[in-house]
Amino acid sequence: MNQSITNSDSQSVRDDELTLLDLLIMLAKHKLFILGLPLLVAVLAAGYSLTLPNIYVANTRILPPQGQTPVSSMLSQLGGVAALAGGIPGLNLKNPNDVYVAMLRSRSVADKLNERFGLMKRWEIDAKYPSLVYDELNKITHVSSGKDGIIVVEVENKDPKFAADLTNGYVDELVRFTSVLAVTDGARRRLFFERQLALAKENLANVEVAARQALQSGGLANVDAEGRSLVEASARLRGEITVKEVQLGVMRTYATERNPELQLAQQELDSMKHELGKLEGANGTKPVSTKTTGQASDSLRLLRDYKYRETIFELLAKQYELAKIDEAKDSSLIQVMDKAIEPDRKSKPVRSTIVVVSAFVAFFFSILWVFVRELSARRAADPQRASVMLQLKRHLFAWK
Repeated sequence: MNQSITNSDSQSVRDDELTLLDLLIMLAKHKLFILGLPLLVAVLAAGYSLTLPNIYVANTRILPPQGQTPVSSMLSQLGGVAALAGGIPGLNLKNPNDVYVAMLRSRSVADKLNERFGLMKRWEIDAKYPSLVYDELNKITHVSSGKDGIIVVEVENKDPKFAADLTNGYVDELVRFTSVLAVTDGARRRLFFERQLALAKENLANVEVAARQALQSGGLANVDAEGRSLVEASARLRGEITVKEVQLGVMRTYATERNPELQLAQQELDSMKHELGKLEGANGTKPVSTKTTGQASDSLRLLRDYKYRETIFELLAKQYELAKIDEAKDSSLIQVMDKAIEPDRKSKPVRSTIVVVSAFVAFFFSILWVFVRELSARRAADPQRASVMLQLKRHLFAWK
């Protein structure tokens, strides 16, 4: 009895085994289906690919400013400590060009491009949803920065001329954006002193009006020569101290206390304060004559205020010019290496690839379908296997 069961099981195992000849027979039996399905799919894929529009890609390569950013400049002064910067959360200095890539992808640039090229009208975007312009731009624009420091901007579109124009538009808007935002150390100093100079100019204009009125009334003529000289010297020195303190405040935004230029500026400030102390006396009294009273005293205060504002304006003007020179030294100009030109060849679709891949997938599916069908037929021919498969189907489709 046991021997017969063993023989039956062995026979069943042999029936389940498929030899290479069996596989070849299966493939030969369904050769029309295996060859016909990929051919049919290839024809359909070719027809579908012909309906796809040609997409052209225009690109430009730009070299951003190579000057150090404030953070990287500060870290360079710390020596070996800069190597630990990578471990500081939120401080990512892998690529300094990331700030320019972010500017190219900003909404501000997108809004300018929308105004310039009429993107909403071109893409027929409802005025109720202007944010869709950003989504469309993100779909057709690719901005990347390589290890060589070059930023590549690529724009794809059905119209090759529009693709080239939009790509060059990105560069134009980046140049405009960098002229507004202070990115490098020199640009930050230039922007700061530009604002301070405008404020100093306004204050000086106000004092000039008061001084002109006093001069017309003869008030300034009552000031003696000694008092005038002391007031002018004190006011000028105070103005120099104020500007030097402003300069130190700016330097501390990007430099550490170990910076030699910062230390030298601090020494100069201490020296000027010491000189001012000697000029005004150890008790800090103002150099105004005790005989000076009334209108003469007011005139001295007005003269001191005028000289103070005048000194601040002159020194800030010099600092502003120096900051502009430093900004130029930082090479804070966007340099276009390769301007985008109208592409003469399409980038996609690659119709041959679509046809080949579709035919290959169909060929693989046809072989798989033949094997599954043949194995199912072999199982159905065995009554014992058929009952087992029927029971499996019953349990699979039963929901109770």
